[in-house]
Amino acid sequence: MRKVYHKIIQIVGNVIAVEADGVAYNELAEVSGERGTSLAQVIRLADRKVYLQVFAGTRGINTGDEVRFLGAEMRVSGSDALLGRIFNGSGVPRDNRAAITGDMIPIGGPSVNPAKRVIPSKMIRTGIPMIDLFNTLVESQKLPIFSVAGEPYNELLARIALQAEVDVIILGGMGLKYDDYLYFRNTLDKSGALSRSVMFIHTAADPTVECLLVPDMALAVAESYALANKRVLVLLTDMTNYADALKEIAITMEQIPSNRGYPGDLYSQLAARYEKAVDFDGAGSITILAATTMPGDDVTHPIPDNTGYITEGQFYLRHGRIEPFGSLSRLKQQVNSKTRPDHRAIMDAMIRLYSDYKSTQEKQSMGFLMSSWDRKLLKYGEMFETRMMDLKVNIPLEEALDLGWKILAECFDSAEVGIKSDLIREYWPK
Repeated sequence: MRKVYHKIIQIVGNVIAVEADGVAYNELAEVSGERGTSLAQVIRLADRKVYLQVFAGTRGINTGDEVRFLGAEMRVSGSDALLGRIFNGSGVPRDNRAAITGDMIPIGGPSVNPAKRVIPSKMIRTGIPMIDLFNTLVESQKLPIFSVAGEPYNELLARIALQAEVDVIILGGMGLKYDDYLYFRNTLDKSGALSRSVMFIHTAADPTVECLLVPDMALAVAESYALANKRVLVLLTDMTNYADALKEIAITMEQIPSNRGYPGDLYSQLAARYEKAVDFDGAGSITILAATTMPGDDVTHPIPDNTGYITEGQFYLRHGRIEPFGSLSRLKQQVNSKTRPDHRAIMDAMIRLYSDYKSTQEKQSMGFLMSSWDRKLLKYGEMFETRMMDLKVNIPLEEALDLGWKILAECFDSAEVGIKSDLIREYWPK
């Protein structure tokens, strides 16, 4: 029988403190009083003093409320019954359906032993040329989408959820506007993709502490499905809100702040989540795409800066498009040599010519006289942005490759594009 403690000695923000013995880090507790019962989790131990974050917030809690420790950590169901369901940050159903209590698994466990991993070697098709052709998404990869507030990163994630060739989609929303939550729910529902999806949604109106649970909930379920031989794609948005929640809790706990007030363990906290991406030996895989808004469009801000050291590249979303410069998939060479013989040649040639187009644009803006080559580059750049970079373009990889050849042929002679003669002979439009 667990002890019940009747004296809360401190309430600061969403954190309470009691004096207790025999309590473990991350252990759950129930806080009961006049407002009912709330769930809380141990986040710090200092001698006999135990600090707990209350998931529903501390409004209405008083120092005489009861605190009962449950002797277990936070758990979530790993059952197939989760598919098509929507939950909040603490795992409570948002869809007004019954809770799921079968096949419970702990959240926030360690990343997978490297001995159980295999080298990434399989492409995830998305139907987006700027990903499939130029920065291929690879199974078990971890990639952030660097953007700023107001860019359509949630729309991009929703489209990837609809089109990605995977078995299960798990969406973790942190600090979402309610409209964004409804957009994800309605988009997936109308397309029929909700039946292969699980959503853990924390909105801006929900208690901050629940935001911290969303990635762990999503990744624990993802690992359970991956071990059942399923290809799982985890979409997280927005990791900046997650980091800000860490910062808020750290300030409440009076921790010594690091860069710009963020906790000193920000890197470790982010890495513990991103490193859950894995391709299991003899089972399925977990791939992570995470939107990260950069405050002030500053890539040196602690959140994108730490993220860049952990992940295997990044996508930059600017002006409603995935930018070819700066965007990088470090694992793309693992797969783009296995798709079609012309994949890497087209990718390299088109990006090189687009870079030349950008230089020509600068010359034009300064009033330089345009040569015939410059005019070809200007025509090419406009076609590339309209037919390739626009996020409305939705075509398979093979069609994107054929389109690439067509754009080159409409703008240049075959000898001007710098591609090997044998590929020119086979693929140049007749």
